[in-house]
This record gives sequence, C-alpha cells and structure tokens, in this order.
Amino acid sequence: MPALEGCILTPAGFVHGRLQHGSRIESVRGEPVDEPAARALAASGVPLVLPGFVDLHVHGGAGRDTMEGGDAAAAIARLHARHGTTALAATTMTAPRAEIESALAALAPHVAARPAGGARVLGVHLEGPLLNRARLGAQPDFAATATVEDVLALHAIAPLVLVTIAPELPGHLELIVALRARGFVVQVGHTDATYEQAHAAFAAGATGVTHLFNAMSPLHHRAPGVVGAALAHAERAEIIPDLLHVHPGAIRAALRAIPGLYCVTDSTAAAGMPDGSYRLGRHRVTKCLGGVRLPDGTLAGSTLTMDQALRNLVQLGLPLAEASRRTSALAAEHLGLPDRGRLAPGAWADCVLLDAALAVRGVRVEGEPVEPAVSDG
Repeated sequence: MPALEGCILTPAGFVHGRLQHGSRIESVRGEPVDEPAARALAASGVPLVLPGFVDLHVHGGAGRDTMEGGDAAAAIARLHARHGTTALAATTMTAPRAEIESALAALAPHVAARPAGGARVLGVHLEGPLLNRARLGAQPDFAATATVEDVLALHAIAPLVLVTIAPELPGHLELIVALRARGFVVQVGHTDATYEQAHAAFAAGATGVTHLFNAMSPLHHRAPGVVGAALAHAERAEIIPDLLHVHPGAIRAALRAIPGLYCVTDSTAAAGMPDGSYRLGRHRVTKCLGGVRLPDGTLAGSTLTMDQALRNLVQLGLPLAEASRRTSALAAEHLGLPDRGRLAPGAWADCVLLDAALAVRGVRVEGEPVEPAVSDG
C-alpha cells in the first residue's frame, strides 16, 4: 500500500507521521503537532501534506478553454492538478444555447472518467446564461432567463454541480426554489439585485455567491446591494484571492462575515501560460503583468492557480490550516462531498505535498501521483 510521510493536516490538526492510501486513504498515524512545529519541521525538509485543492470555478488553463470542446477539459484538468488541485468544476461562459449544449457534450466524458494525470472533473458550474446584462463583467452578451425545464435539459447533457443565477430577473426567484427542490446547488452572481432581492434569493434556497464583490451591485451604506446581503446573510461564497479582483481589506471583511467563504481561481486559458492573447468563451483576452483583461481593460478571469491562492491567504495572515480549509474542505462541503477536501480514512487520497515555502513538491489525485509544476513558491 503506498504511503506518504510528513506533517499531515487532518481534520483534527497536524500529525507528524504516515498516510497509507490506495485510491482512498486507509489510515493516518503519527504524533500530533501544532502548526508552528509543523512549519519548523517543513523548514528541515519534512513535507507538509495537505488536502488537495478543490476549485469550483475553472474556465481554462494550459491555453485551453472549457467552451472549445474536444480534449480541452483533459488539458485543463492536468494543468491544475500540477498545481495541487485534485477536484474542480468546469465552468461555462454565457453563449447561445447551442454552444452551451455543445460544450457540455464535450465535457461529459471527462466528468464520467477522470483524465489520466488530471484533477477529477466533478461536473459543470453553469455560469451563464442566467445572468443580468447590467453585470456581465467579462461574460459575452448572451444573457437569458430560463425555466427549470431548460436547466434540466442541460443537466441531462452533463451534470451541473453549481448554477449561477441573477435572482432579480423574471421567474428566477421561482427557478431557485425549483432547482433547490431538485437538489441543485444555486449561487447568486452576475446580478444587479437590490439588497432585498438578494436576501430573498438566500431565503429561497441560494446557498452561495459567485466571485463575491465582482459583477454584482456593490455595498453602499444606504443601498447595501448584493454585497451587503451576502455579508449579512450568506453562509457560503466564493472569492478570487489573486489580490487583483478583490482588495486584501475586502477579503478580510468577507472572512469575518461569511463562515463558509472559500477560494476559487476563475482561471482562464491563460493560466500556466506566457503573456499573450487567449480565448475566453467568445472573447479574446490578453494576459499581461499577471492579469487577464478584455480590450477595454475589464478583468476577465484570472491566471490564478490554487497553490498561489493558498500562499496569498497565508500572506494575508491566515494560519496554514485555515488557508487550507478555504482552498479545499469548504468547497467540497458546499457540494455535499464529505470524501473530498480532507485527509481522513475513507476519503479520496487527494493530497498536495508542500515545502517550507508552500511550493508544490508532490500531488496525489485519488492516489495517482502527478508531477508537480515547477514553482518557486
């Protein structure tokens, strides 16, 4: 039975010892150590073994885009696995219905069977077309309303694990209720809703927020908007911690307000690639100086990978165990997956090995070793 040795982050804290695994974890044994001791051991060469990252908002990577079809999803899953992401949600862009259906048909085989050397594709995050044209952000202008039958027809092509909805559009509050009744996880996003409309969406069953602060009505003390409703009422929300999309102070405010705040990359085809021009759905975007933008300067997704997200959270002052929880366990819990994002017997053997600088030095996806990306930490 394969084994990993190091300072292993379990749900109860760090253990200096050994993790036995096949495709799932068989056992974790060793001596409990506190985080400072674990970091000190890492400085002496002992690897830190953390749960593999779980990223619920991935548009692309390695020069490939989820909307292009073919083997794009496999290439994307491999790129992110090399950076420690062991499970992800392939995320769509707003497009004509036929293009969304074509993209889902291409994604379906990669959900059914994990790409060799790649992260597990948990399913699809449908980010569009159920959005408000007033808050498209970098989404192409093909926003539309939909019925529950429309969403179920897409789900029949490839499993939808997340659905982003602007709740203020006609029929969408009722759509949230109908989707929740059928077990879908619904997030509020790309929305110009008022505070009251967003609060109503949470009351109707929306359980998350898509890239908090971005592409939504902002917080004002007399018009709190979606941001205010999220900070006041949301139990969970995703945030992009690339330090471009959201100011560190706003991240800290969200951490205090939202118990289940978890990290996503919102990564594009430009992730893992040099500066240049890349596809994002129907758009062309440019990677330059670490950001990805439309020709008018609008941020258009990111180049972030989850290992850098972890390092950024630690840079902001979070303990490593807390940063790990917000890049793994909380996202898995959001989808109701108790066997992902945690290192405990019975869970999938999804692990990322880090050195003292928190650079990725090894990855296991469902027990399979994956060669890590070269990183300076």
